[in-house]
Amino acid sequence: MRWGTRTFLTQALVVAVGVITAALVAVVVGPPLFHEHLQQLGHANGTAEMGHVEQAFLDAGVRSLGIGLVVALTLAIGLAWIETRRLRRPLEQLTAAAAQLEAGDYTARVPQSGTSPEFTAVADAFNDMASRLDSTETSRRRLLSDVAHELRTPLATLTAELEAVIDDVVPWDHDSQQLLTLQAARLKKIASDLDDVSRAEERRFTLDTQTQAVWDLIEPAVASVATRYQAKGVTLSADSDPGFVAADPQRVGQILGNLLDNALRHTPIGGIVRLSARESRDEVVIMVTDTGDGLTPEQLSKVFDRFYRADTARARDAGGSGIGLTIARSLALAHGGSLTAASPGPGHGSIFTLHLPTAPAPERVLIDS
Repeated sequence: MRWGTRTFLTQALVVAVGVITAALVAVVVGPPLFHEHLQQLGHANGTAEMGHVEQAFLDAGVRSLGIGLVVALTLAIGLAWIETRRLRRPLEQLTAAAAQLEAGDYTARVPQSGTSPEFTAVADAFNDMASRLDSTETSRRRLLSDVAHELRTPLATLTAELEAVIDDVVPWDHDSQQLLTLQAARLKKIASDLDDVSRAEERRFTLDTQTQAVWDLIEPAVASVATRYQAKGVTLSADSDPGFVAADPQRVGQILGNLLDNALRHTPIGGIVRLSARESRDEVVIMVTDTGDGLTPEQLSKVFDRFYRADTARARDAGGSGIGLTIARSLALAHGGSLTAASPGPGHGSIFTLHLPTAPAPERVLIDS
């Protein structure tokens, strides 16, 4: 028996039981009560007049109550049928959409029925879930495509170079060895990047959280990229408020390194990148601001997706794997913080903001001389 039929029959049974109960109570309670009132008015028991009055009361009560109860039962059953149909429609739509989703159609959505706030909430939750599954499936397909593309180039280079060496087309010398070593290193980096993003998103890493001065995190990150910034002709500056955070210095260094690499990749010669840190209430806000390419609203919504590149061709040429920002955001979330991106628009630069929880300053140990 379907849900709608069961619900209708249940409601009809409840109404019927209520009607029968009301009728029985009226028949059992009404006549004795009326008889008592007649006695209080001075009517003697057993007289024909009193019997006629009581019978008239009983007949009138039963008929009027019967008619009223039949009308009430009819209306109640009709309303129950209407309400059951009204509730059955969104459930059937939800069932159909779930079947589509199970069959692999991630475009399935539940229309807003407006039946009740509860059904609206269920529909919204289902649609959000379907959207995320659709996005995940799209990312999975893009991931497979990007991984295949990333592997194709070094593998093709390795194959061509090895065939040329085997056929004595090119000699086995230092240049050949360096080329093969470079492509092998590129394959190793791709494998390492894939493992890093998988571990980051599945939280399969541990944090060695310590109380760290903010500047002690910023200074080594700046020093690690200073040479490359200078070689490209991009100005890099850094400043920080005094303060402390509870963080893993290696992981935060990885976050800042990814942000600075990304800024360098998308900032032209003569551009400026600024790394700054400010303390705000119970968190430290670290911002990486550049005067580079900037991002559109669509790019901002996808910039932390795996293997997403705002400028695909140039990012590949620059060696970007497209997962650095994905890893950085996962690490920020693991610290109990967040990583966000903003941009005034294409050609106006970007701002990446890292939020980390503050920590009390470590107590100084005084040693008596």
